[in-house]
Amino acid sequence: MDAFAIFLPLALILVISKLLSIVCKKIGLPQVIGLLFTGVILGLITLIPLSGGLEEYAFFSSDAMKGISIVAEIGVVLIMFSAGIETDLKQIKKTGVAALVITLLGVIVPMIFGFLSALLLNIGKTPDFSVRAIFMYLFYGVILTATSVSVTIAALKELGKLNTPIGTAIVSSAILDDIIGVIILSVILSLDKAVAGTGGVTEASDFISYLFKLMLGDSFGDVGWSIGIVVIKTVLFFLFALGLGIPLRKLFKKISNKYDHHRRVPIFAIAVAFFYAYASEKWFGIADITGAFFAGLILSGTKDTEYIERRTDIASYMIFTPVFFAKVGITSMSSFTSTSDFTWQFVVFGIVFIIAGILGKFLGCGLGAKMCKFSLKDSIRCGAGMMCRAEVCLICAQKGIDANIISASIQPFVLLLILITSFITPIILKQSYKNEIASSYQELAFEENNQGPSLDQ
Repeated sequence: MDAFAIFLPLALILVISKLLSIVCKKIGLPQVIGLLFTGVILGLITLIPLSGGLEEYAFFSSDAMKGISIVAEIGVVLIMFSAGIETDLKQIKKTGVAALVITLLGVIVPMIFGFLSALLLNIGKTPDFSVRAIFMYLFYGVILTATSVSVTIAALKELGKLNTPIGTAIVSSAILDDIIGVIILSVILSLDKAVAGTGGVTEASDFISYLFKLMLGDSFGDVGWSIGIVVIKTVLFFLFALGLGIPLRKLFKKISNKYDHHRRVPIFAIAVAFFYAYASEKWFGIADITGAFFAGLILSGTKDTEYIERRTDIASYMIFTPVFFAKVGITSMSSFTSTSDFTWQFVVFGIVFIIAGILGKFLGCGLGAKMCKFSLKDSIRCGAGMMCRAEVCLICAQKGIDANIISASIQPFVLLLILITSFITPIILKQSYKNEIASSYQELAFEENNQGPSLDQ
């Protein structure tokens, strides 16, 4: 691999992503949309055919893409670490049962919708209900469980409704949604890997699998052992994360008190994120993003949490995050050239997938809010606020593509889902509060007109 091959693509990614982010910010759109469009634009460059020895001069050569993939993976880990460290567990306690009910229905309903829509891939074919096919259908559902309320929060702040009961419920539900979604993602990835035999229980180097198989024998069969070991590994990972996390949290509190807002604090924090990402994937077969997310959870709520988050975001958004979105865009555009995947059945599925993604969150979360005795209007607001998607949705899809569970052709539809929900969520929220805001202004005007002369007058 020629290391220098990555420099020109990196320059293009950083310049274009920054310019488009500025444009999106000026017109009132989330900057992440600018990053997404950067990937799409750069992805179009890869569609330009080159021949006659010119391939080696392509912007995105095979060497460049290898380097971009590595940088993008670091970006994913940092994004999920930031998501974890931003999680305010105290916020969940404020809404308690309501947040849990909204989250569970907001995960279950989209997952079922995604699973059912994936069955459309078998239009005109013999239905495939093998174990791996079922995991594939489930994974399309997992993608739809992800949510991102950054757009929702911005809209609610603008309307002055963020600290209302339904506003708090939306934020708390989004926090729980991320935790549950990441866990489900890791379990499905691990199960698929084990059943496929690409990282299951047949290798003696897999110490945990080998130890349990040695103790209990071979009586369960390969698939049974694979699934059982995944469950055991998942439990052991959470015990490991919590067991190491408690002393780490205490250590960081001491470091923060002694070196308040010192650069060594976020440096150590990022080191913890990378360690957790490595340990989860290498030792427990759990997705690296899960390890990074839980590293963030462990360090959330400490004295220097905001400082760590700010420094991590600076490091991430300088290089790694734009590269991740660029890679997603390039992958999305290249999928158009894959005639084996991009069939008319897949296009039908993709359209239904987008609809399922919108309706799944809207109906699931809205129904959950209604069950918790919120008004019909507030339930609609909850459904609309929770249906917004962003980077976590893309990360889930990319993980499935990298693991060869799902087709890369899904990425254009995931991008469309993000763009559509990012546009319509603020519109629905503003329309739902339109009458209330108008009546508030009328009451204020009435009070001002009926007040007597002030003392100054």
